[in-house]
Amino acid sequence: MSTTPKPGDKAPSFSAPSWDGSTVTLSDYSGSKNVVLFFYIRDNTSGCIREARALNDAVDELTKRSTVVIGASTDGVESHERFAANNGLTFPLLADPDGKIAGAYGVLRETGRAARATFLIGKDGTILRTWPKVSITGHADDIVAKLDELT
Repeated sequence: MSTTPKPGDKAPSFSAPSWDGSTVTLSDYSGSKNVVLFFYIRDNTSGCIREARALNDAVDELTKRSTVVIGASTDGVESHERFAANNGLTFPLLADPDGKIAGAYGVLRETGRAARATFLIGKDGTILRTWPKVSITGHADDIVAKLDELT
C-alpha cells in the first residue's frame, strides 16, 4: 500500500470512467469545487449501500458548500451502473479495476479491493481532511461539519 496523503498534501490526480459514460478527472473541479472522494469496498454490499445512500442524501448540503461527491471502487463500470441505478445515486462512481487510484491514495488492500476511506480535497487540489477509517453512521454529517469549520 502506498503512503496515504495527509492534510496539506497535494491530492493525487486521477482520471477514470464513471457509470454514466463520462470520464471524471480531479482537474475538472480545480479552482471551482471541493471534492469528497470516497473509496468503498464493493458495489451492492450492505455497508457500501448505506454509505453511498447517506452521501447521496447529503448532496444538496454539499452542493451549497461548493462540494461534489465522487465514489471509487475496484468494481467495473457495468457494476457501478447497476449500483447507481439500484440506489438512486446521482454522483459519479469511478471504475478503478486495476487499483491505480486506490493505490495512489494509499487505500488499496492486498485483496485488490479499496479500503473504506474518504478524502476531502480543496478547490486548490490539496487534501483538507482524511477519514482513513470511516464510520458509516454520521459520516456525511461529519463531512458537512468539516466544510463549515473550514469556511
